[in-house]
Amino acid sequence: MTLDELLKQYENGPELLKTAIATVRNDQLDLIPVLGKWSIRQVVCHIADFEPVYTDRMKRVLVEDNPTMFGGDPDVFAAGLHYEKRHVQDELELISVVRRQMAVILRNTDVEDFQRTGVHSEAGPLTLETLLERTTRHIPHHVTFITAKIAAMR
Repeated sequence: MTLDELLKQYENGPELLKTAIATVRNDQLDLIPVLGKWSIRQVVCHIADFEPVYTDRMKRVLVEDNPTMFGGDPDVFAAGLHYEKRHVQDELELISVVRRQMAVILRNTDVEDFQRTGVHSEAGPLTLETLLERTTRHIPHHVTFITAKIAAMR
């Protein structure tokens, strides 16, 4: 996949998520149709919490010399950040805004800078390109689970 194709997929992520939940009613957002898995609201909040984290990692790789990047436990975030009280539309808006801002930065980044690296506390050295690939896959990964939850609610 070319860098331009990757960036297009990155930019399309928020719309993919919005489309996936477009038919979900408010009273379905907190249902747990697949035992042991998060609700749709929890998934959307998780994505919204980690978009700024992923963006921060990419920005640091762009401007710092081999920065250290820390992991985060999604379950710890979910337990402490009041997912049940958060509004899905606000979360979707945050995801869109963060991706739009980062897309402008990435589209104006020299191609060789996509090979700059940072060191992740769990995954080790990662290039900007690898960070972008992982971030780009995050929403489609969760859309698969959202689709399964919607099917289980029918």
